[in-house]
Amino acid sequence: MTVDGTHTLTAREGLASRIVQFLMRHSSIVMLVALIAISAYLSDAFLSRGNIFNLLRQLTPLLLISIGMLVVINTGGIDLSVGAVAAAGGLAVAMLTPQLPFDGPIAVLTGVLIVLAFGGLLGAFNGALVAWCSLAPFVVTLAMMTIARGMTYMMSNGQPIRLPYESKSSAIFDSFGSGGVPGLMLPWPVLLSIVAIAFFWFLMHRTVFGRMVIATGSNETAVRLAGIAHRRYVFAVYVISGALSALAGVVVTSRTGVGTPITGIGFELDAIAACVIGGARLSGGRGTVINTLIGVLVLGLIGNIMNLMSIPSYPQQIIKGLIIIAAVMFQRFGRDAR
Repeated sequence: MTVDGTHTLTAREGLASRIVQFLMRHSSIVMLVALIAISAYLSDAFLSRGNIFNLLRQLTPLLLISIGMLVVINTGGIDLSVGAVAAAGGLAVAMLTPQLPFDGPIAVLTGVLIVLAFGGLLGAFNGALVAWCSLAPFVVTLAMMTIARGMTYMMSNGQPIRLPYESKSSAIFDSFGSGGVPGLMLPWPVLLSIVAIAFFWFLMHRTVFGRMVIATGSNETAVRLAGIAHRRYVFAVYVISGALSALAGVVVTSRTGVGTPITGIGFELDAIAACVIGGARLSGGRGTVINTLIGVLVLGLIGNIMNLMSIPSYPQQIIKGLIIIAAVMFQRFGRDAR
């Protein structure tokens, strides 16, 4: 082989290596683009504005929960109670709002704020046990998942709770769940998603709080030895996760008009999957809001494709589990490639 031929072969190998490294580093984006192409191929209506907004509307609860999960994961923790807390939040707003002595926007705002505080309180229970009692997040949040799910069945006697048809509050919830921002043709849940993404992007990437959360997940020992009160950051992330989970339950109830004790079953798996697909490291210290959004979109598109292919719901859970494993493997290969 000539010298020129050797140089050409080396250049080709170098190009191939760079392409592989790029794909590994940006596997979630590559996966998202591929799924969009597949969905567009399977359905002519997929790229229509109505279908895209409908998909984003459906994914809003998962996005809210996934952001909360990401904040927890960035500290090296996990929150398995998110689905049950969402169910409790959805039921609470359906039961509480009609009981308030006033109706309309004030009643809705009051009910939502109380539910957010309720979700934050459940998260505070998790956070206190993890941060100050040094209990394992997996065990604590698994226990809270059981407690919160039991609470939903006690609150409702195992029955769905429907928002009253005749109330102004119910009309507002219905408008939020199925309507849009006047003049913008933008669904309210999508606007909520945009606000949540912007707020938590700023919180995690432009504030001391976000830097301390990521530092805690990266090296908790170093943070502690530096004299930083890391426990309060660990406590805070569980409060955030609980509040966002309860808000997700409110969004589900606004869309369906019903609070049920079975809302949110499996949300914890989907939220973890979205974070991992987006590149979050389960040991903590790495994960971004934008990449988590990509993970949520990937999961939504996978579900959309499986529905278009008439795949039953039970095999879909198997596929989601395999996707988590594949995403973790891509992360490992991506780190090795760098």
